[in-house]
Amino acid sequence: MTERRESKLKIRMRNALFAAAILFLAGPRLSGQELYVGVNYHPHDDKDPAKIAADIRLMRAAGFKVVRMGHLAWDSVEPSEGRFDFEWFDRVMDGMAEAGIKVVLDIAIRPAPVWLHRKYPSIGIVDANGDAQYPNHRYMEDVGDPDYQRVALRFVETLAKRYGKHPALLAFGIDNESGDGRISYSETARQRFIAWLKNRYPAVDDLNRAWATQRWSRRINQWDEIGFPVSTHYNDVPERMLDFRRFVSDEINQLLFSVIRRVNAEAPGVLITTNAWYYSHMKYFDYAPIAYSGLMTREGNGFYAGTSLLNNEGILWASFGIVRIQYESENPFWCNEFTTMTAVPGSCRKQAYASLMFGNQMVCGWTWQSMHSGEEQYLQGLIDWDGVPNRKYDEYRKIASEFRKIEKFLPYKPRPEAGLAFSFPSQIVSASYPEPHDSQVGTCFRQFYDRNMDVRMLEIRRSGLDYKLLMIPGVTVMDPETAGRIRDFVKKGGTAVMTSYSAVVDTTNRVFSTTRPGLLSDVFGVRIGGFEEVETMNELSRLSYKGKKVRVRYRGKDMESESPRVDVIEPKGAEVIGRITSLRQDVPVITSNRFGNGTAVYIGLPARGEILGPLLDDLIEALSLRKGPDAPAGVMARRIDAKHVLYLNCTAEPKEIRMTAPARSLLFDRAVPARFVIPPHEPEFIEMAP
Repeated sequence: MTERRESKLKIRMRNALFAAAILFLAGPRLSGQELYVGVNYHPHDDKDPAKIAADIRLMRAAGFKVVRMGHLAWDSVEPSEGRFDFEWFDRVMDGMAEAGIKVVLDIAIRPAPVWLHRKYPSIGIVDANGDAQYPNHRYMEDVGDPDYQRVALRFVETLAKRYGKHPALLAFGIDNESGDGRISYSETARQRFIAWLKNRYPAVDDLNRAWATQRWSRRINQWDEIGFPVSTHYNDVPERMLDFRRFVSDEINQLLFSVIRRVNAEAPGVLITTNAWYYSHMKYFDYAPIAYSGLMTREGNGFYAGTSLLNNEGILWASFGIVRIQYESENPFWCNEFTTMTAVPGSCRKQAYASLMFGNQMVCGWTWQSMHSGEEQYLQGLIDWDGVPNRKYDEYRKIASEFRKIEKFLPYKPRPEAGLAFSFPSQIVSASYPEPHDSQVGTCFRQFYDRNMDVRMLEIRRSGLDYKLLMIPGVTVMDPETAGRIRDFVKKGGTAVMTSYSAVVDTTNRVFSTTRPGLLSDVFGVRIGGFEEVETMNELSRLSYKGKKVRVRYRGKDMESESPRVDVIEPKGAEVIGRITSLRQDVPVITSNRFGNGTAVYIGLPARGEILGPLLDDLIEALSLRKGPDAPAGVMARRIDAKHVLYLNCTAEPKEIRMTAPARSLLFDRAVPARFVIPPHEPEFIEMAP
């Protein structure tokens, strides 16, 4: 062993002992009451020790606490099978430890190296036409392939062993953007699909019943007759398509759980996170099993709200990204990637404060260096192509400085009294509908976002449903267990609001032959006979409406909206509280039914803000739902605890905040009167007098 290597080991041992002492003395603070600001870093681009040392000095000068490294870089540490090159990366990890910067170390099991593709061609992607694809793009591997998994898990084990106790390590990252990448239609994948089906259906006859193979003479007589549901139209074979996407989802989850188990075996107690872009249109999979397992100790994702300072839509949908990944976890959330690029000055800081409203603990910019090469070669980071810091470096340094002033009161812990139901099968099925399920969930989320109210996304079968209000927006697939949970929730005193496209099909993706909403018609007190197309029905509109426009009267108030369809609702005990008044005759569109000790509301349109807003306002009062802090429109706000409130003015105008007594700004270290003004696009963190 060289003298230099011995010196490095001594440093690492000393730092490890120091870190252990800090953990012992600080205890709870390091487990929660801290905010991390940092950057994604790619030292594998050149491995230049002098440049890496200079980068670390700049990071430390900016007050950064964390870097995320390792993603998309498998062959940088394993350039060929079984031959590992760790010396250069050891130096980077040691340098971070010496600088007091923590590392989120991504275990880069995707994309797979070219050498792995060459040795095991079966891991490659075969497109829907049966053509093998060369791995030019990232994420071009079939993650269910046994050879791929065997080598990938060996890589996981090697990295977990080597760095699990490193003093710089904060957490291991498990995969990256698991929903991205193409689905493979190879012969080996088909054989795995058949094996999956055999496990699901005891006999071929069971499969035929589930798949309705009597339609179009598609009966299966032998398992090997099964092919992929590659169709000319998404809804050509709806039953098969749902099972196929369940199979794809199960394989992704099986791999993720295997990686987590391997990390926990080699590095017990280490935090685990990910960049959980599960809802990519490429390979949308069911993240609920991971989210509810408790094994992902820090749910994470990229917070990309766009580069605009004035347009707040990006903040809305990036915040929804946190909610849809966090599910009901009460652990802090980590934004493992965050906007840099060409962001307008002040917009990254604004987005950082917005993310705190949803329990975020980490702002990790993507990326440190403006990219020199590859598919993101023009993506701009915190330092320019020649290594000189730019204005975004200064902005992130400001974020880090300000966060240190308030971090002992954070991360925020949401306290929702309302839940948004999400269902992976419903998302897959609704892909052929005028509006997919997750769009309806997003519309519901927006109502709470605009009111500065906490809300959780949940999976009904896995949730304790400890809420006063349960929103069920377009949950298309209804199974007996889910229906039973909804029934019990309402019966025991809860209020459920269900929108159109809900409880339409059973678990095989076949339309209920019983009264709809399937398995729940008595709970909601209605019979849904079918639907009408609004655009054609408007040919008879009494108000001469055109297109998809409708007018709804709800409790004496007229509201205008649009929808491609409207349900044909026949009340069966429910009270009609809203009607469409713009068609040839009034038709029920919102009903309310008492069931047990609770209330079930049905809306015969997909989720629309114009309709949900007034209804939600009434429910907030009726159910005494916890409201957000009083704030003008355009100001985000959360009551962090009994004494502290976080504000963010998202508008281009000054906004006045009215309080009951004078207080103090912890961000700007000044007294504030009972009526004070927040400048445009600025945050404020207020401590109220005892």
